[in-house]
Amino acid sequence: MKSIFPDNFLWGASSSAFQIEGAYNEDGKGLSVADFNSFKKSHIQADTRIAADFYHNFDEDINLMKELGMKTYRFSIAWTRIIPDGDGEINQKGIDFYNKVINKLIENNIEPFVTLYHFDLPFALVKKYNGWESRETVFAFERYAKICFKEFGDRVKLWQPHNEQNLIVRVEERINIYEEKDQLKIDKMRAQMDYNMCLAHALAVNACHEMVENGKIGPAVSSSVTYPLTSKPEDVYAARMNDNFKVYYMLDMHHYGEYPGYYMKYLNERGIMPYMEESDKTILKSAKMDFIAVNYYRTNCAEALESDDEHPFGSREGTVDFSMYGLFKMSMNPNLKASEYGASIDPSGLRVALNEYYQRYHLPLIITENGLGAHDTLENGRVHDDYRIDYLKSHINACALAIEDGVEMMGYCPWSFMDLLSSAQGFRKRYGLIYTNRTDDDILDLKRIKKDSFYWYKKVIDSNGALLDDK
Repeated sequence: MKSIFPDNFLWGASSSAFQIEGAYNEDGKGLSVADFNSFKKSHIQADTRIAADFYHNFDEDINLMKELGMKTYRFSIAWTRIIPDGDGEINQKGIDFYNKVINKLIENNIEPFVTLYHFDLPFALVKKYNGWESRETVFAFERYAKICFKEFGDRVKLWQPHNEQNLIVRVEERINIYEEKDQLKIDKMRAQMDYNMCLAHALAVNACHEMVENGKIGPAVSSSVTYPLTSKPEDVYAARMNDNFKVYYMLDMHHYGEYPGYYMKYLNERGIMPYMEESDKTILKSAKMDFIAVNYYRTNCAEALESDDEHPFGSREGTVDFSMYGLFKMSMNPNLKASEYGASIDPSGLRVALNEYYQRYHLPLIITENGLGAHDTLENGRVHDDYRIDYLKSHINACALAIEDGVEMMGYCPWSFMDLLSSAQGFRKRYGLIYTNRTDDDILDLKRIKKDSFYWYKKVIDSNGALLDDK
């Protein structure tokens, strides 16, 4: 069977620094928000101290990537390894580590694909500036990005400024909003942080284009595809607005350099308009994305939700899949099955997302996260994860259908290359193609064990996507 995927398609897999590296305070690394948050849960699950210990095992792990046949590895650099306090002295040992990782990847014909910020803001910037609420953090990020472009840009050509900015701002803990209880104040702080991250994104895009020869850079968006709960017009509108408020307001800012009208209306009516300088407009409008990276896990339903005196327009309930008064109320889709951790399984939604993003922005797309979190069982030295194979197969097929629809796709990187630290469920919730032999309570031997999905995905890569059904 002839493959529908282009010959240069980037088959790969993904990870992030705080979830895979461990060595949280070795060789000069500073404390990050992700470290701080993980330590609050150390009594109930694994934390970032060791994680999957990629820091001490990257040689072996990259050899496994080569065996798998990966064309690209999407990973993040820990800001706190490069600049431990976020905006102070450069840590040469951090640069040395990532040079070793990048060089090893290139030696094995694996293209490094780097995210600069994946949920792990230096905690020193929280103490100094309250993190992303301050423009000081924006310029600290620009400096950090330029250091990375200078040190690694001769070999790294694919970049992402932030991972899932549109999701991280929904979760107070991840953007270091810890003590504030007043919801209006939280929303105002959130809006300022979100805007500042957009400005930081634009500065990084422009710096990449100036400093990295043939460099390509774009956002990694947490995908939202929302179906109306009923065919009532108000529910159809609610579904559209949910996608607008969770994806398109940010992508429009990255693409056009300004927020869309419905979002400005929300900021004004809610009384949370962020501080913006006039000179920002030039920066935001000049920063042009080269591609859009898509992180896709699930779809949801929405219905209309009225506001009232107790719940004014724009106030919200929930976190990741929040409902917003005056616009939309979220729910699970009763027509879909869900994973054991509650995410609806909907490969057709991925086809919808890819078509919509391509039709709106006409930019190449790459999947940088897509996977099934499950409680895998190690039996006689093997992990039989047919459920993961079925999940990945159906979603890769959705990519093939999107390509047939006319979508330009660059690659597919499932989450994750190997089992790593899940923020909410530690090592109970596993996504990897490779089993990491540890539990939340016991480090064990950290042995890497290839799951059935590893062998299946190797055939997929070797055939450029033609052998999806071959187990």
